This record gives sequence, structure tokens and C-alpha cells, in this order.
Amino acid sequence: MPPIKHEPLFELTRGWIVESIHIGSIAVVDSKGTLVAWVGDPYHATYLRSTAKPFQALPFVELGGPARFGLTSPEIALLCASHSGTDEHVAALQSLQRKTGVREDDLLCGVHEPYDEPAGNALRERGEIPTSNRHNCSGKHTGMLALARLQGWSLEDYLSTSHPVQKLILESFSEMTDVPVEKIQVGIDGCSAPNFAIPLFNTALGFARLCDPETLNPDRARACTTIIQAMTTAPRMVAGPGRFDTLLMEVSAKRIVSKGGAEGYQGLGLPPGAIHAGSPALGIAFKIADGDLRSRARPAVALEILRQLGVLTPIELENLSRFGPRLPLRNWREIEVGEARPSFIFGKHQEENGS
Repeated sequence: MPPIKHEPLFELTRGWIVESIHIGSIAVVDSKGTLVAWVGDPYHATYLRSTAKPFQALPFVELGGPARFGLTSPEIALLCASHSGTDEHVAALQSLQRKTGVREDDLLCGVHEPYDEPAGNALRERGEIPTSNRHNCSGKHTGMLALARLQGWSLEDYLSTSHPVQKLILESFSEMTDVPVEKIQVGIDGCSAPNFAIPLFNTALGFARLCDPETLNPDRARACTTIIQAMTTAPRMVAGPGRFDTLLMEVSAKRIVSKGGAEGYQGLGLPPGAIHAGSPALGIAFKIADGDLRSRARPAVALEILRQLGVLTPIELENLSRFGPRLPLRNWREIEVGEARPSFIFGKHQEENGS
């Protein structure tokens, strides 16, 4: 097995000494399949985790599910969400389920506490126990069940890789990312749904096509546009209060679609003209190799990528500064003892590789 060629992406200092380093890889690709910029190994293959959700929602949207069931943009966004389990999310999810004829009891995602701390506290104060609709993946699972209802397929065992829902999702994902079905590694996600491992390059290509689907067939192109518009129009549904994906899409005013995944994975999409008039659509995928369990690196690396590409204005960067890209490190007495900062430069990397 060849060695993984990750490079340093984010470092933490104490005084003048670099104390910790997060390594990883980045791929930036346009909708025609050109590798525009990279760090580390842009062909590193790993699981997308929740970054796959817009692609998992695509067959339902492409087959006319939103029109058939009369879904709103926030409800479509929930299909792609890792939501925080707030009352707002649950209310929208219940509306989605009423319209599609899906019951909460049908969901096989499991149960966890809401990501949103106030929502969790409120549940405890009311003496309520979290149910499946509080699970961050409940929108995705509702979408899978809604696809089964739309097509007249069984709701039983909808997570099996042999179920028509999962077969159709895998085929669609393969077509969007240019990875043959037989070369996609399939594993089981935290919510028990199938998940996919492919090279970062191909995930980035998929995000570029989501944002610029003009080369796709008309039904798929309309579905891609519907998903991107829903996510950027209702970003609170995609994540939640104070979370990076939501705030990035709010601040950038529909110029960026953002979907993070577990274990340090992030996907970003830029529609045509997001950087300047005439700029091409771009997809971005990156992986923090150690999983970034405290999420101290992933948002900052995303912002640094967007800064180096010239996507965000100084005011937009200031409005997102709580996430980076450079952050002071303070001890328990609030004394500044170091800095957390990105440690990669696209231009330097490309020069060194003769690009």
C-alpha cells in the first residue's frame, strides 16, 4: 500500500514553537474535471460521511419528489442536513414527514442528544427524552424513505445496500463523481446508512457539478439547482445556530454551499461567478487526517482555502473570524500563549510540483 502524502494544513504554537500540527489533503476542481489547486494528495480516498448528503438527496429530487409532495426550500434543505435538533428543525421535519407519509418510527438512524445545547437543556427541563427526529441525520433518512414511497418501494430495510433506494443513490453518486460503482468503497455511517469512500478529487468534481450542472441531463441539472438553492436559501436547516456551515452560507449570501462531515471532512461548492464575473464553478474537498474531533482545524482550513482563492471579502472574513483562519490561543487566565493558524499555500505547493 503506497504511503499517504498528506501535508501540514493547520498548526498550533506555544510562544514561537509549533506545538501541534494537523495534516491532510485538499482538492479544488472545476466542473470540467480540471484540478485547479491542491495540497497533499488530491486523490486520497476516504469516506465523505455527512458531506455525501446532498448527493444522497439527489435521486429523490431528480425524480420529482419535492413537486409531488409540495416541499418547501427549508424542507428540501433538511434532506441534506446535519441539523442541530432544535425545535425549529423538528417542526420542519414533522411537516416534511406529514407531506411524504413518513413516520418518525420508520427512521433507522438511532437517537442522540440534540447538537444544540439550549435545545437539549429545554428537553431535560420538560422531562422529554430525545427521539429519532432530534438525530442530525433524520432529514436524510426521511428523504430516503420518501424516495421509497415516491417509487412504491418497500420501506422495510431501506438502509440495505440491496434496497432499490440505496442502489439508486449509489448509481447517481457514481455518475456525479465519475467513479465507477464497483470502485466506490461502501461502509456504514454513524447513522447506519451506507456511506462512500472516493478520492477527494472526485468529491470536489461532484460539488462543482452540483453548482454548475449545465453538462448534465435536464432533470438532473434541475435537481442540482434545486438542492443548491435550498441549502443556500435555508442554511439554518443545514446545520443550526452558531455552526460553521450555516454561518458561512449566511455570510456569503448564496455564493458558497458548505457541507461538513465527521472525521475532519469538508465539501464546498462555488457557483459560476462566485469569485468574480466569469469565474468558473469550483468544487472543494478536504480531509483533516486525524479526524479533527474538536473541530479546531476544519473551519479555519475552509476559510483559508476561500481566502487564498479570493472568494470571501475582508468584511465576510471578519464576520466569520470566530472560526479563523487565524485564532489566538489563550490559557485559563485568558493570557495569550500562542496561535492557531493555517500552514499551507496553494501557490507555493504548485510551484514546487512544477505546476
